[in-house]
Amino acid sequence: MSTSQHPVALQMERIIGGNARLLALVMMLPLVDGVFPALILAGALNNPLDAIQVGLLIFGGSATVAVILAEMNGTAREQAAVVLLVGIPLILLSAVQAALAPTIGSVVDTVIFERFAALVIAAIAAKTASATIGDYLPNPAVIIGLGLVASLEPSGATFSLMTEPELVVNATLAAAVGVAFALTIALTGPYLREYMDIDRFRFGSAVALGLLPPSLLWMTFGQAPLVALLVAALLAIEFPFRESADADSSPEPDADADDTTARMGAVTDGGGASASSEPPIAERDEEPNAYPGDDGTDTAGRAPWL
Repeated sequence: MSTSQHPVALQMERIIGGNARLLALVMMLPLVDGVFPALILAGALNNPLDAIQVGLLIFGGSATVAVILAEMNGTAREQAAVVLLVGIPLILLSAVQAALAPTIGSVVDTVIFERFAALVIAAIAAKTASATIGDYLPNPAVIIGLGLVASLEPSGATFSLMTEPELVVNATLAAAVGVAFALTIALTGPYLREYMDIDRFRFGSAVALGLLPPSLLWMTFGQAPLVALLVAALLAIEFPFRESADADSSPEPDADADDTTARMGAVTDGGGASASSEPPIAERDEEPNAYPGDDGTDTAGRAPWL
């Protein structure tokens, strides 16, 4: 298989290579596993604030942050180009899925499908919070596959489009918010790699994502997941002024080190050497039960740790 050495071809290969595939896998997974259509059918995108919350948690979140900060290579401009390369189709596909949501709802039992979608979100949140817990949970693809089998009703399939344009707009807004979040992470990557604790943000976003399944099933948290995500982002960033304040409040060891050096120099030069060295020898001689290896001489057979 031949490989082109043209600079433009090499640049395109680098952009469309592993970085774009990994980011597309993370950001487009809600469209593939059915979580996003389930959120639309469950009424989780009824207003713009809910759309912003879903966009940050489903299309953004710690997985997107980890891929951009820890896995992607290149400059900030190149990473932003990768985000746009993935994000523009993501926005278009989200709008298409929102428009076809009634058709999807006609071939599945919506109630059962929503329950399995909530299980998928809970499993992803648990795997995000702890890899140890994730080892004992089934793969989200297995859960959504079982959900499709349990909720599939092909006999009632009908082709119909969304009659509420505001839901399509909110779904598009959710995807656009997720892309804008990823673009912001890519552009500020050099600073976030230095001042952001990814593991701390990962755990906080897992807590925020874990609040979505109960809101789909029986409990309404409002914008609590969004607030939890914002708090996690603030706690994960180590602001530079904190480090400067800690540096200013730390004691300066220079004066103590100079005094210690001066005293050691005086002893080395002979000043007070007899007064400082003679008493310890006398004390060692007067000790009745001194250990044989306590003297300072090099003795054959002396224990190595002495």
